[in-house]
Parts: sequence; C-alpha cells; structure tokens
Amino acid sequence: MAIRHFLTLLDLSPDELRYLIQRAISIKNGLKTHGPTYTPFANRTLAMIFEKSSTRTRVSFETAMAQFGGHALFLSSRDTQLGRGEPIGDTARVLSEMVDAVMIRTFSHQGLEQFASASSVPVINALTDDYHPCQLLADVMTWTELRGSVKDRTAVWIGDGNNMCHSWINAARQFDFRLRICCPEGYEPRQDILDAAGDRVSIVRDPHAAVADADLITTDVWASMGQEEEQAKREADFAGLQVTEALLDHAREDALFLHCLPAHRGEEISETLLDDPRAVVWQEAGNRLHAQKALIEFLLLGHVDS
Repeated sequence: MAIRHFLTLLDLSPDELRYLIQRAISIKNGLKTHGPTYTPFANRTLAMIFEKSSTRTRVSFETAMAQFGGHALFLSSRDTQLGRGEPIGDTARVLSEMVDAVMIRTFSHQGLEQFASASSVPVINALTDDYHPCQLLADVMTWTELRGSVKDRTAVWIGDGNNMCHSWINAARQFDFRLRICCPEGYEPRQDILDAAGDRVSIVRDPHAAVADADLITTDVWASMGQEEEQAKREADFAGLQVTEALLDHAREDALFLHCLPAHRGEEISETLLDDPRAVVWQEAGNRLHAQKALIEFLLLGHVDS
C-alpha cells in the first residue's frame, strides 16, 4: 500500500473521510462492549513529536496506541536533535527507519510538509499554525453520532479565522455542509482556503444572523498558543462575539455546541455554557481517541471491515 499522510482533511477523499467517521463510531462502540480487546498494532510504534504543549492530543494518541497493542513514543523538541538544529528531512529519514508512523504537533505547516516529504512512514498532523484536521475528525464524528449525516446541514464558526477555522472550511468541502464564519474585520481566514470552498462557506459579521437556524455552533479561544501578547487587543476586537446560551437560542432547537478545548470561560464562551445540554464538548473531546484510532488504523492497514 502506498504511503499516505494526513496533513489536512484534503489528503483523504470524501468517501475515505466518511469511512473514517463510521469506523471511529464502530471502534468506540466495540470498546464500550468488549473493552480494548482489538489489538492490531502489536510491536508497532508511533513517534509523537511535540513542539506545542498538549493535553487531549498526547493522551488520545498515546491511549490509542496502547489500546491497539502498540507503543507511543513521546518526543519533545527539547529532547531531540530537531531542537538542536538537525535538518527536518534528516530526522524524518531516521525515524522512518525505526517507527511505523509519526505524529507531529508543531508551529510551521511548511515544516510539517517538509518532514512528510522525506518520511517513508505515514505522518499525521496533530496541529500546526494553519490546520488541525484531527480535531475535525472528532468534531464531525460527534455531530454524526448525535444528529446523523452532516451533509447539507449548517455549521457556524464564531471567532478567529485560525487553524481550526481553516479545518472547518476544509470539512465543509469534504463532508458537503454549509459553513458560516462570524469573525471581526481583520481576522478572516486565509483567502485561498476560503476561495477553494466556493459558496459552501460565507462570512456573516452579525453573530445573531450567523446562528439563525444553524445546526451546530463552534468556537475557539480568542488568543491561540503564541498569541498571548495579543490577548488584550483580541479581547477588545472580539467583544460581542462571546457564545452564550442566549445566542444559541437563535439557532435550531436541536443545535449542538462544540469547542476544541481548552475553553476560557467568561471570554469566548459564557461562564456557564459548558453546563448547557446543547454543549457536547466532553463527548467531543473523548472522540479524539476513537477518531484517531480509526485514522492510524487506516494509514497503516487500509480499510478494515467493521
């Protein structure tokens, strides 16, 4: 089987992505019923390179490999030769001789692409400054579990046109739903990513108009990792875009709320929003484990009968 990487949602076809969502749900249900008895990865190793801090990403990938009978190897930039200036391609070639797959959580998407181009084992994007595709697998899985097919539905992104927003745009293309983006002037997503999505994606400045009759609302922190010095300015620029229970009342009655976490209560969301039954963020966070299991399985083994 040819080596496949997962750097953005566009690296897989829509059919492959739909397969992953259904496979993740199947894996999750099997785990609930039988426990971690499916262990296809005996003696297989996933290298996990972290240049950005993480809770959900590290725990979900490490647990996924353990439950699949394999091993996850944590590598921080402080502990590797990458942190001392070894060329990205050299590190990729070395790891390709030793491990079965590599997961990278880093800043530069271009650096990730360089790593993947030199790697002879699958490379997974666990977050860059431009994209966060693994989170979208969990998000679409959660939406599908609770509401069925997402095709032709409407999602709303409220906040910065950041890496999460970019991946939501790609998800709208691949899963064929509509996406409204509600962001302040000057915080729009990258124009080329927006243009590629065509009329599936629109920018709506007023949050009440954006969420009207929407099936799903999602947001993220106003200042991402590396933007902490912009916190005060961003709080001022994003004033009025806080997601509250009252704002969700303008969406469909069965609308869901997602957040990739960690959340800053009292900033991008109200203090009590995560206690609202429409907020399904804990299920969403847990689904990182199952969606990533399906992804690793697909990249190493291909399609598996459910």
